[in-house]
Amino acid sequence: MRVNAYAAPAAGRPLALTTIERREVGPNDVLIEIQYAGICHSDIHTVNGDWGPQPFPVVPGHEIVGVVTETGSAVTKHRVGDRVGVGCMVNSCGECANCRNGDEQYCAKGMVPTYAGTDRDGTTTQGGYSTHVVVDADYVLSVPESLDAAAAAPLLCAGITTYAPLRRWGAGPGKKVAVVGLGGLGHMAVKIAHALGAEVTVLSQSLKKREDGLRLGADDYYATSDPDTFARLAGRFDLIVNTVSAAIDLNAYLGLLAVDGTLVNVGAPAEPLSLNVSSLIGARRSFAGSMIGGIALTQEMLDFCAEHHIGAEVEVISADKVNEAYERVLASDVRYRFVIDAGTLA
Repeated sequence: MRVNAYAAPAAGRPLALTTIERREVGPNDVLIEIQYAGICHSDIHTVNGDWGPQPFPVVPGHEIVGVVTETGSAVTKHRVGDRVGVGCMVNSCGECANCRNGDEQYCAKGMVPTYAGTDRDGTTTQGGYSTHVVVDADYVLSVPESLDAAAAAPLLCAGITTYAPLRRWGAGPGKKVAVVGLGGLGHMAVKIAHALGAEVTVLSQSLKKREDGLRLGADDYYATSDPDTFARLAGRFDLIVNTVSAAIDLNAYLGLLAVDGTLVNVGAPAEPLSLNVSSLIGARRSFAGSMIGGIALTQEMLDFCAEHHIGAEVEVISADKVNEAYERVLASDVRYRFVIDAGTLA
């Protein structure tokens, strides 16, 4: 079926309205009429070619919420009329140890990203800046009705990207957690860590978002541009979640960890980072990375957010404002996630 979409025709070129072909609904497929699609910084990196050559034209978008309008003959999990979501992946091999363990995002054969990827049938995946998408039912999530649909869309990337390390490294009562950066990822990390019961501190370049940070659930807020911050907070945290996609002084941040503390990177800077191993050895610290979560964990995250009334802070835009939104994201002029009203594409 032909559907309307916004696509990047080439690296660095503005997105433009076009039509794309969606595959016919197969036995295990679900056809989703998209309601909202979040704008992730990853979308911008991809269409700008920051992460290497891409199969242009590319329709970005991996924070998708919509309604099921058709199901394949073998689908039992989802029904027509259900509100559902699609995150950063739409397929994996399903057979490797990682897939069997519920870590489809680390599929040994490579998980299939929601856009700019090669699906198992050889076609190029196209994302959520469109009116409809066809997805294998095993990679479709149930979005609780208690969540606002627009605010739920960013949970499919920003939510799970921060929930996964917070759960993996035991954020909860008695734990001191720092979140580096208060943007699209960071504001979700603050909300989720607070709901998990941790003591939460935001580490940001300046104090200009301090009021927001405290409102979202942070207990403290410090400016990393102030050299005294690193001395004052030395050895304080059990876990630091770094959400920024720019280079940071890893050794300085590692110095903020207590013995056995962990610094986890979820932001993906284009340039390599370096560290002094003594920053780890001196207090048995760890430096780790984390990428989204498996399907079961993503569903757990959605249910957790519904239980705790957590959604993203969003600014809903029409599809024709997407290029302007990209510029504003790059200028850090959004609090805290743009979400496209897919109805404006119809």
